[in-house]
Parts: sequence; structure tokens; C-alpha cells
Amino acid sequence: MQKLLNLLPIIIFFICYKTYDIFIASKFLIIISGLTCILHWIIYKKIDQINLISFIFITIFGSLTIFFHDSQFIKWKITIIYMFFCIVLLTSQFIKKKPIIQIFLEKNIELSNMYWKKINFFWALFFLFCSILNIYIALYFSEETWVDFKVFGLTILMFFSILTTSIYINCKMLKKK
Repeated sequence: MQKLLNLLPIIIFFICYKTYDIFIASKFLIIISGLTCILHWIIYKKIDQINLISFIFITIFGSLTIFFHDSQFIKWKITIIYMFFCIVLLTSQFIKKKPIIQIFLEKNIELSNMYWKKINFFWALFFLFCSILNIYIALYFSEETWVDFKVFGLTILMFFSILTTSIYINCKMLKKK
């Protein structure tokens, strides 16, 4: 249920874009992202930090897109969010005793600190790669291609990264036993 709720804003964005335009899609993205945060609070009694950060960035860049009637703002949003995640992940390895990925997942997964650092670094590189790829597609391809990439391309890349991380974790956990 939570995963479907998290996908709702991007699904509505895509439908609105294909039906209307990027500006109507941006309005609905802001509204649905806000409603998603509210529903998270109602259902789970908490709002994930990632959802809250995304909502803030969506509101800022979506509003700029609508106000200036310029789609470049919404296109840059994902690049800036992913760069933010990359920086947070990288700095967590050096500032905190535990990488941030470990802080989020260690309740369910037991791995050595070395493996957590590798996973954390992998995700930092993943977000860096996606942010660069997003802005490249936003600058050099059509708006429609960018929307398709944002909805499907980034989702597929995220799925494969999660799958890769899961396989890596399972291999390391099996080795440990």
C-alpha cells in the first residue's frame, strides 16, 4: 500500500501531462504530493523524510514552473533532489559513525560496517548518475521524451538498483552464515 501511495504522484503527473501539458501536470504533482504526505500521516502516523523532502522540492520547482511558465524548473527538480541525496549519502560516511543507508536498514539487515559503506557508496553513485542523466535528457531531448524517461526510465533504473542491492545484501548475509 505504501509503495503504491508513493507512486501516485508520478502516475497522476504522467496522466495529466499526456492529457493536458507540463503546467497542469506540475499543478497536480504538487497537489497529489501534498495529499500523499497527508495520507501517510493519517494511515501510518508519520511522514517519511524522503517524502517530505520530495514534497518540498516538488512544491518549489513545480511552483516556479507554473509561475514562470517554463518547464526547465520541473526538469531540474529531480537532478537537484538526486544530487542532494548523493551529497547526504557521501557525507554520512565521513561525518557519522554509520552510513545513512545503515541507519535506515540495520533494524532488518545485519551486515558489517564495510558492506554498509559499499552499499551507501553505490547509492550515492547511483543518484549522481541519475541526476546527470536526467539533466542531459532534459537539455538535449524533447519534453515528451524527458517525461517518459522520468516516469519509466528512472523508475526502471531505481528498480534495478534496488534489485542489485538486495542481491548483494543476500549474498553477504548468506556468506556470513
